[in-house]
Amino acid sequence: MKMHRILAEAAAGIVKSVFKEHKVLDHALAAAFEENPKWGRRDRSFIAETVFEVVRWRRALGFLADSEEANAMCAAQWVRMGFDIPEWWTFKGLSAEAMKAREADLASQPRAVRESIPEWLDELGAAELGEAWDAEIAALNQRAPVFLRVNTLKTTRAKAIEWLATFKVEAAEVPGLPDALVLAPGKALPKPLRTDGRVEIQDAGSQLIAPLVDPQPGQRIIDACSGAGGKALHLAALMGNEGRVFGMDVDTKKLAELERRARRAGATCLKSKAIVASTPADFVAIADRLLIDAPCSGLGTLKRQPDLKWRLKSAQIDRVRGIQKELLASYTAMLKPGGRLVYATCSILPSENRAAVDSLLESGGFTLVEERPVSPAATGFDGFYAAVLVKGARPS
Repeated sequence: MKMHRILAEAAAGIVKSVFKEHKVLDHALAAAFEENPKWGRRDRSFIAETVFEVVRWRRALGFLADSEEANAMCAAQWVRMGFDIPEWWTFKGLSAEAMKAREADLASQPRAVRESIPEWLDELGAAELGEAWDAEIAALNQRAPVFLRVNTLKTTRAKAIEWLATFKVEAAEVPGLPDALVLAPGKALPKPLRTDGRVEIQDAGSQLIAPLVDPQPGQRIIDACSGAGGKALHLAALMGNEGRVFGMDVDTKKLAELERRARRAGATCLKSKAIVASTPADFVAIADRLLIDAPCSGLGTLKRQPDLKWRLKSAQIDRVRGIQKELLASYTAMLKPGGRLVYATCSILPSENRAAVDSLLESGGFTLVEERPVSPAATGFDGFYAAVLVKGARPS
């Protein structure tokens, strides 16, 4: 197969911006597409696949090409995709034939090379997860399917499937998750459907968290680190819009997006609230349920954002571990005695998960009811963790 020079150069340019300028992959790709509206679906698909796979398999492709120069790694990825490397493509690396020959040797390389992760991250994963690390990092290197959550405030899952089918979008039910749908591999949700309000793009692992909060109609629920509100919207739907969900965050831009999404979804019980220093005191003992979806390393989301593993530093993980414990120490003041707390992260590291919960248990006043780790290797979902605790001995 042949390729267009403009598209090849565009893909390599995005790769360079991610690796050299530390740009966020999704943002760099979206900006390139916005600047080039004449690129068709196949053009965008070629660029997106090239960029995502080069970023995902940086070290493996570097081994195949014998170079971590962006043009060389792109060439190695195009060989994998079945393209012929054109004469006009310049790179410092091995020939296509030599790259193909080195594929057989890749399996014998150290795990950090064949799974394409920094050495420090490989050492951390092995230290925390032991033998399970092999399967988890392999699963996190697989391409993520698109999962949808059906907004039950507007429709049912069966009707949503029919509605999507009218736009030639085939969606299947996800066993064990009553509101979840999954699209066929490689398929995406067309942009107009994303803003309709009937469905939300939300990973299946993420959809496991809100039900653990067990929100009941008429209750006051606080989602204390809501961001743009994926789980807060789910909570509102589970409550049938009866009661109040406070979506709180320190980032007001994210809260503005939450408000837009809430209007779109018809989630009238959802109210945004910017977190300030006095918030825990202002809302003391207000919440029947409290969700702390804490800032974390995000390692459970590497399927969707493979660039994270190159941007992440070990000092950042140390910092978020401290933040997680601080949030559990301070935000839990907003929960009523007997109220239900769910602590959650999108990390697979025990040091961000059970270790943070243990810090709360050691301080007294909470009882652990249930833990729910979500393994990418076991489920094919993003990696998550959730712990359910009760304030005091009496569940509400």
